Amino acid sequence: MQDFSGQTVLVTGGAGHIGRAICEHFLRAGANVVACGRREPADPIATEGRGAQFICADVRDSAATERLVATVTEEFGGLDILVNNAGGGPPVEAASASPSLTEKIVALNLVAPLVLAQQAHAALGQGARPGVVINVASVSGVRPSPGSAAYGAAKAGLVSATQSLAMEWGPDIRVNAIVVGLVHNEAGHEHYGGEAGFKKVADMLPLKRMAEPADIARSVLMLCSDDAAYISGASLEVHGGGEVPVFLHLANEARSK
Repeated sequence: MQDFSGQTVLVTGGAGHIGRAICEHFLRAGANVVACGRREPADPIATEGRGAQFICADVRDSAATERLVATVTEEFGGLDILVNNAGGGPPVEAASASPSLTEKIVALNLVAPLVLAQQAHAALGQGARPGVVINVASVSGVRPSPGSAAYGAAKAGLVSATQSLAMEWGPDIRVNAIVVGLVHNEAGHEHYGGEAGFKKVADMLPLKRMAEPADIARSVLMLCSDDAAYISGASLEVHGGGEVPVFLHLANEARSK
């Protein structure tokens, strides 16, 4: 495991499944971890005797995130790594989505991480090693996303912003994106129809399983480590080989009849 002792990490959406896994992996690697979210988690974010500090903040509120950065830098003397993990959006057909909902989805998944990175810029560039920004994107941003058009468009914008910020902020700050595929977690039980649904989807993937939150966390730590010192402006696809086109499944089913 990489050693992040003495480094301070801020993880947005830190109480969610993926966010908590990211926090726990950084804690085990020795980092000082600050998680933020709109609601205090029911269970403390902790592992192996070390815990993360949690700060309530809505990342869509630029005044709140400005205070968040100020609090972290004041308490820990700086900020080394920012993980823009907060995001999401309900499934909704584009024709029936209200303008308000569309604006909220784009604000959460694109505007908020971009603004927070801007606010953290000064602190991230002051450490002994380059600061790091990791933007958690999605396969929805690199392929069609029917039923979640605004979410997919926002994640596509986040990948673009990652590339632009990497060019603007080097060499003091590295900026990369994680393009997350299908993830097995409790939040998806209803969406996929329980464990049977999870298995059916997993069987359609090359690695025959969906990602676990820990898979995403390990990828984040890898891109933040010194081993990735020359990686910036990249989008690492963590999707287990990708989703096989539906037409291949249909063709295979037709041949098997």
